[in-house]
Amino acid sequence: MSRLAKKAIKIPEGIIAKHEGDFWIFKGPKGDLKKNFSSYVNIEEGADGIQISLKKNTPKEAYAILGTTAALFKNCVEGVKNGYAKKLEIEGVGYKVQMDGPNLILSLGFSHPIKIAAPDGISFKAEKNTIMVSGADRERVGEIAAKIRSQKPPEPYKGKGIHYFGEVIRRKAGKKAVASA
Repeated sequence: MSRLAKKAIKIPEGIIAKHEGDFWIFKGPKGDLKKNFSSYVNIEEGADGIQISLKKNTPKEAYAILGTTAALFKNCVEGVKNGYAKKLEIEGVGYKVQMDGPNLILSLGFSHPIKIAAPDGISFKAEKNTIMVSGADRERVGEIAAKIRSQKPPEPYKGKGIHYFGEVIRRKAGKKAVASA
């Protein structure tokens, strides 16, 4: 059994987590989430918090889902309480980012600017060469940040492109440096 799932998940004050049909609804100051969890898992409200356990007669493979469900549940609670954010940096001569209402416009050296629309629950903030992607759903924040990064991933010779804040880009030696060594 998962160590994460053994402990009850405490719901902080101001956060509402309720079960409706097949979904769990989370409401808090940073937004609302609606999540569907695995049918192998039992999620029950108790006196000390939310308890997650496996249902009877589940296949052996379902044990792996138990810890994942506990982590996803905690992420939902944390997301509606504090929110999640990913910071991206743009490096390169002439590369820039602009805001067009809630959407991003990226100029990355292509013949056309790239427009990225902000999905529901996700907000963008752009300053100079940084982009901040924030929202309540950790999965969607990471997905949108990865989509932005994929428009121009960092290249290993000069490091130009879009990368996560603090990401280390392994640099390669160019032709001249290799030839003289």
